[in-house]
Amino acid sequence: MTEPDTAAPHPALHRSRWTGIDPLTAYALIKLRVDVFVVEQECPYPELDGRDVEPGTEHLWLDDETGPTAYLRVLRDPQDTLRIGRVCTRTDARGRSLAGRLMAAALDRATGPVVLDAQAHLVGWYARFGFAAAGPEYLEDGIPHIPMHRPAAAESQPKAVTAER
Repeated sequence: MTEPDTAAPHPALHRSRWTGIDPLTAYALIKLRVDVFVVEQECPYPELDGRDVEPGTEHLWLDDETGPTAYLRVLRDPQDTLRIGRVCTRTDARGRSLAGRLMAAALDRATGPVVLDAQAHLVGWYARFGFAAAGPEYLEDGIPHIPMHRPAAAESQPKAVTAER
């Protein structure tokens, strides 16, 4: 079962393991990811990579009356490092700091290091959350990416932003 954050402003924040997501919501979340990454960014890749269903994976999303507005997933990599990925916002919901709300919610529970692979044009946005480049730029699906790292116990690092790209 998903855990909506009833104290949060609309749209509601949800977090769940894959087994707690109802089929229609799961379909809508995958559709959002495909709409952004495969269709909009023209990156045909295996969206269903097997990591969604891993026991340590947590899915966070916001929704409104028409469905999911923004989404990200948190994976557990070796040595219990958290990996944030699949950060996306529905085209008509952009500019409302929704992805920033999701990042802040994901990082609020992080006690160890967190990594991600940022699209190069978003490095500055992720830096607002305490991430720093951790390697050279590389191409993934024709889009420049940069590995980024946020150290453990980054209490002095910002956890929220007021504006989204």
